[in-house]
Amino acid sequence: MKPLSLSSSPRYVALLGYGGLLPFVGLLLLILFSVEYRPFLTQALVAYGAVILSFVGALHWGFAMTLQGLNADQCRERFIWSVIPALIAWPALLLPAPLGLLLLIFGFVAHYWQDRRLVKATTLPAWYLPMRLRLTLVASLCLLLGAITVAIGA
Repeated sequence: MKPLSLSSSPRYVALLGYGGLLPFVGLLLLILFSVEYRPFLTQALVAYGAVILSFVGALHWGFAMTLQGLNADQCRERFIWSVIPALIAWPALLLPAPLGLLLLIFGFVAHYWQDRRLVKATTLPAWYLPMRLRLTLVASLCLLLGAITVAIGA
């Protein structure tokens, strides 16, 4: 298997990563402008956020299994962390939507913090952390605006 470039993300990685933001942005826009369907659209945003948060957590499972240079404690930490985003996402689905959306934001920010810790412990492609930051910021902003819109009933 050919390793990923350390300097710039492969085009397909960028397309898949940033393409994953389309449901966040699209659902937010629909929530803002479609009052009639807002409850359904809000639940769709919570559900999508929960799925994506669980997905990014699983990245650390893969890192724990494949990254060279992690000691046993670091591998164990990655395995443990990898399931925590799903444990954050699950109750987000059960809470009232504004609280669920805020819990997901907490999960995405916490995951980015874990990504930063991982980058300090090992070598990842230079594009990984900046891309994760941009993805985290856009997803979290969509979730926050969705939570505010639903909470105030605008």
